[in-house]
Amino acid sequence: MKKNHLLVSGLAVLAFGAGSASAGGSEGSIGVGAEFMLSGLGGMSANYDMGQFHVGGFLSFEDEDGDDNTDIALGGRFYYHLHSTAMSDFSVGGALGIGLIGDRNPAMDNNATIVYLEPGVQIRAFVASNVALSFSAGLTLGIADASGVAITGQFNGIGGVHYYFF
Repeated sequence: MKKNHLLVSGLAVLAFGAGSASAGGSEGSIGVGAEFMLSGLGGMSANYDMGQFHVGGFLSFEDEDGDDNTDIALGGRFYYHLHSTAMSDFSVGGALGIGLIGDRNPAMDNNATIVYLEPGVQIRAFVASNVALSFSAGLTLGIADASGVAITGQFNGIGGVHYYFF
């Protein structure tokens, strides 16, 4: 009889005492990590999830020895969640990235300011309740000092990883 009482008490604690689980990317959560655009621009990153959509940005800085060879990249993104589950979401939106590229390439006579606009889709998969891997696919449009158009995706690698605080 004691064993049954203990089992029933244990089940009651689990049923009534367990808090509600919350997945990363929940409304109001902030994620920090790294993310890269389809063009390759990217760096340290932060996301803010507003429930129905998430916004974010990235920044990177590199300065090797020598003159006139500093690279800075910054950008932002917006993705509207078309479908969400507790552990993933599928979104449509895009990113805008600017790269201030130093004169490190022998073929370049001057610094360049490259701009990419990338409309597309993104999948975020939460491998833990607060850790998300992101994968993007879409169109890459070179706007300034960057030429060309590409339809591409990050199928051979991870586009980003974020740790969410909530």
